[in-house]
Amino acid sequence: MEKVSVALSGGDAYRVSVRGHEFTVDQPPEAGGEGLGPTPVDLFVASLASCVGFYAGRYLARHGLPREGLRVETEYEMATDRPARVGEVRLRVVLPQDIGEARTRALAAVVDHCTVHNSLRQPPRVDIGIG
Repeated sequence: MEKVSVALSGGDAYRVSVRGHEFTVDQPPEAGGEGLGPTPVDLFVASLASCVGFYAGRYLARHGLPREGLRVETEYEMATDRPARVGEVRLRVVLPQDIGEARTRALAAVVDHCTVHNSLRQPPRVDIGIG
């Protein structure tokens, strides 16, 4: 099983350690934090967008198409009802060049099944222990 460690670093900021990488997660000042890093929700959406980007990049490489300039533009909104959660995510894959209608459809099918999106469709079991 993969491991991720999250430890309070002060205020509302947390230090995340994963596979030798470290970064800070915090809340924006208007939510009581210091804005030292992205929020957990930002990272949730970013993980989906970067997974889509990864799958798109692999598709392009596999078909000998250029990847330079590939990006995924993403917007999200929080749900207005309870429980607190992301209510909508909009992603747009921006390709470096036109790849034609057939390849665009195939690419759309590939990125629609990235690992993070699949995990949202079939959520993992989550066990939270205390102590």
